[in-house]
Formats: sequence, structure tokens, C-alpha cells
Amino acid sequence: MAGPGGRLDAVLVCGGRWHDFDYARYQLLGLLGDREQVRTRVFSDYFVSDALERADLLISYTCDVRPSPAEQDALALFVERGGRWLALHGTHSAIDPPVVSGGEYRTPRVLGRFAEVLGGQFLAHPPIAPYTVHVTAPSHPLVAGIEPFEVRDELYVCELHPPLEVLLHARFTGECRGFEEGHVTDDEPRPVLYLKRSGQGTVCYFTLGHCRGRFDVQDLGIDDVGRRDFGSWPVAEFRTVLERCVDWAVTGAFPR
Repeated sequence: MAGPGGRLDAVLVCGGRWHDFDYARYQLLGLLGDREQVRTRVFSDYFVSDALERADLLISYTCDVRPSPAEQDALALFVERGGRWLALHGTHSAIDPPVVSGGEYRTPRVLGRFAEVLGGQFLAHPPIAPYTVHVTAPSHPLVAGIEPFEVRDELYVCELHPPLEVLLHARFTGECRGFEEGHVTDDEPRPVLYLKRSGQGTVCYFTLGHCRGRFDVQDLGIDDVGRRDFGSWPVAEFRTVLERCVDWAVTGAFPR
């Protein structure tokens, strides 16, 4: 864990499909770089077992990156022995594209222990559109002083693995067009920010943070979407909460 002289070792996993991982990686490395005691190793997948053995914190921003059973065990052990894992956006996703043109995306249950430690698995999202993020636990330091705020992002419908301590949530009822699952008729809160404890460690999961460049979905037959999408990244409340989450991941203490 923590090295000599207060040095902290971080692992950043950033990669996958259908997102602008260069932008997300740049943003996250900037936040870590502002904390001079942190030294960060960067990976694009979860082949990180050796790095995790000495890591104090893990930050992940991935989409459809599926760890092997051995990698899942290493990630679970990292948390159980006291590691802090800040997981963002599509980290808990496994998505199979449509088999035929016009078909639906599927979310196979192939994440096993990975999804359990993370507290859930992505099922679907409705078309990207503005929605309101509500504060579930206004006294918690990660969200204290934050009022409900609007984002234009992917609103995640997930299969949850409680117990979870939900801090932010959104509401959605209706169709998730283009997905096989995730069509919801109940008005249950959809967790946006939550904590999931395992052993001596904790996962902090933040579903916001979508970003996409012009050329990030070429494997879906779209050469150029014509614009860049920065999702929640320009939203002041998102940045404030994200910075608090990074502070927690670095220090192990919730901000006062």
C-alpha cells in the first residue's frame, strides 16, 4: 500500500468501446496530477494484478472491458484488503452489439464477481437527453451542499447488487430504445452515485461522465458522428462531486 514518505500508488484503467477515452484519460490524469503525492500507472484493460498488489487506489473508466475470472479475483481482493476504487460511467458494462442491422444491444451476464464488487451491471439507457440528478443523501460529504442539477448524459438502468449507499439518483420510466433489457415501468430511483463496501475496502461508483468523439463508433458503421459530446464533464456540479470522489480515493477520507 502507501509507499515511503507518503507516496500513494494509483492505477488508472481507461479504455474500451464507443467513448472518447483520450478525453476521459486526460481529465482523470489531470485530477490525479494535481495531487503531488500520487504516482499513477495507466492501463487500457484489467490486466493489472501486479500493479494492484502495491496500489492504494484504483480509478476505472471503461466500457465493455471484461476482466477474466483471475482478474476479477484480483480486483475483489484489492477492495477486500482495504483498497479504494472509484469506478466511472460504463465500468460495469458488458455489451454485445446487435447481430443484425436494426437489432438490439444485449447485456450478457459475464461479469461475475466483477459486477458484485461494483454493486451492479449496466442493462440499458434511454436516448441521451437532459435529465435531473437528485441528491439522495444531502448530509454525506461527497454531495453536501449540492442542489439538484441537470445533465445531458446516459441515464443508466442497472441490475443492482446491494447493499448500496446511494448518494445521488435520477428517475426514469419508459423504453430504452435499442436495448434488449432495461424497459422499466416502476419509478424506483436509479442510482447515479453510490458506495459499495466489501471487506475493508470500498467502491465508489459514479455513472455520469459520458464522452464521445467524432470517430468513436466506426465499428457500428458510422464513420463520423459529426460532433464531439462531452456529456456531464462541463457541468459544475459534476466536476465538484468528481473532485471530491478523487480526493476520497487518494486520501481515504471523505472531504469535510
